Amino acid sequence: MNRSRLSLWRWLQYGPWLAQLVIVRRCNLRCGYCSEFDQTSAPVPFADLAARLRKLRALRTWAVCLTGGEPTLHPQLPRIIAQMRELGFRRRQMITNAYRLTRASIEVFNRAGLTDLQISIDGVHANDTTKKTLVPLRPKLELLARYAKFQVVMSSVVGCAPPAEVEEVIDFAQAHGFTPRILLVHDAKGRLKLSAAELTAFRRVKQRIGRRASEAGDYREQLIATGAAPFKCRAGARYLYVDEFGRVNRCAQTRGIWSKDLLSYTLNDLKTQFHTVKHCHATCTIGCARTASATDRWRVQRMAPAAHGGPPA
Repeated sequence: MNRSRLSLWRWLQYGPWLAQLVIVRRCNLRCGYCSEFDQTSAPVPFADLAARLRKLRALRTWAVCLTGGEPTLHPQLPRIIAQMRELGFRRRQMITNAYRLTRASIEVFNRAGLTDLQISIDGVHANDTTKKTLVPLRPKLELLARYAKFQVVMSSVVGCAPPAEVEEVIDFAQAHGFTPRILLVHDAKGRLKLSAAELTAFRRVKQRIGRRASEAGDYREQLIATGAAPFKCRAGARYLYVDEFGRVNRCAQTRGIWSKDLLSYTLNDLKTQFHTVKHCHATCTIGCARTASATDRWRVQRMAPAAHGGPPA
């Protein structure tokens, strides 16, 4: 299994729909709600990333999303994207705060083969919590609207700016041809903490976006109503979060609870994580884990809940 490609049948049973790959932990911003960055780490060497991408392809991973930190800080980013295309990943994605985008870099991403770019906008005006807002980023976003040949998903984030600003962000996204999305700020453990005004803004925007806003069984509404939305989390199988050290984690918020080196990942690991009940599933707000798990909601999970805490495996 370490050297051979995962069979199509085994992939259909347990294989990854999405892998998020950290290529640099460093970020050029310091958003007050974020726990997924530092300001000192060096970029992951290209040779290491190439080996990880080859392994993800051997696992038949459908889509790979480059993340960080801030991926545009990696000096070999176009080469990484081109490697993703050469290996045959169907979706080649990246998450960015957009501050470092230029017309030249956008055109480089077009040529390299990027298929999707994700940007979350926290509000309209910069504040003490975030500068990832519409006013300072407007010129960058207008460059994307004009020159990008890839899909741009622009998320309006509820929870770190005045609620009234959420709708203005969605207006901008729709007017510029971006795919609008709504996100809710969660804490470092992935749990939801929003005020009544923020929840009202969320529902208004959700109605405007339409059916696309009701992801994975509309789990956000369940969390708002009851504080819990249990699901059969398939993280570690359908969804892989690969950190800068090349270790598979269930998600960014559970780093340190469980991990395993990607290069030694096997079919047995995919099966085990697919069937393991995760301790945090009921209050999880991690959309990637929930949407990647949604297709298998009808299948049982056979293993006891994973322990909370403890050293990485």
